[in-house]
Amino acid sequence: MIRPTIFLSFFLTMLVPAGQDGVAHAQPSKAASSEVRPPEAQPPKPAPYDDRLARLSEILGAVQYLRTLCPSSGPEDWRKSMSDLLAADTANEPERRQRMTAAFNRGYRSFAAIHSSCTRAAVMAEEGYRNEGATLAQEIASRFGN
Repeated sequence: MIRPTIFLSFFLTMLVPAGQDGVAHAQPSKAASSEVRPPEAQPPKPAPYDDRLARLSEILGAVQYLRTLCPSSGPEDWRKSMSDLLAADTANEPERRQRMTAAFNRGYRSFAAIHSSCTRAAVMAEEGYRNEGATLAQEIASRFGN
C-alpha cells in the first residue's frame, strides 16, 4: 500500500517541470504576470421567497385599486400594508425595494386598465385576490419566518 503523502509528493514532482540540471525550479505565477483586478461586486443573492413576495406585492396593488373602485366595509389601506412590508423586508436593499414596488404598481395598473367602474367581476376579483394574498402571506411567514 502506498502512503498518501508519498503518492502526493510523487504526483507533484510529475507536475512541476525539471530544469536542465534535473532539479525542479519554481515557475512564475500567472497572476504575477497579469494585471491585478479587484473582484467584481456580485449582486446580492435574492431571498428564497422573493418570487412569492413579488406576487404578494402584485396582489396588494390589485386589491388597493379594486378596494378604491369598490369600497367595502373594511377600512383597510393596502398601500400602507405594502409600505410596511417594504420597510420591514427591503430596508437596506434598494434594488429589491424597486422590484417589489414595480410589482405593486403592475398589479394596480393591470386592473386599472380593465375595470373603470365597480362591477360584479371587480368585486369577485378583489375577493379572490384577497384570499390568494392571505394564503401567500401565511405560506411565506410559516415557511420562511423566524
